[in-house]
Amino acid sequence: MDKLKKVLSGQDTEDRSGLSEVVEASSLSWGTRIKGFIACFAIGILCSLLGTFLLWVPRKGLHLFAVFYTFGNIASIGSCVLHLPCVLPFGGITRGLRLSSAFCSLWH
Repeated sequence: MDKLKKVLSGQDTEDRSGLSEVVEASSLSWGTRIKGFIACFAIGILCSLLGTFLLWVPRKGLHLFAVFYTFGNIASIGSCVLHLPCVLPFGGITRGLRLSSAFCSLWH
């Protein structure tokens, strides 16, 4: 009962987990998140296309393709962090059978 009173009065001095602090620290509005999602996704697509076109450059084409295509994929996947709250994508992974399949796909 004392713990409930401390929490309700704002005097809770327990250390919180890092994840809860990250979620509470996010101050982006919905509009800002959507704009960031669109920008990151567009940058990801552009980098992937640029990497594909640079594949045909003599000698260094394969290296340029690898770099730009990798950055494009990272930007496209990273845009999901702005679109959805950080906890939602990982919350679905940790349920029952999904956890084992996620582990297997990350392991290989």
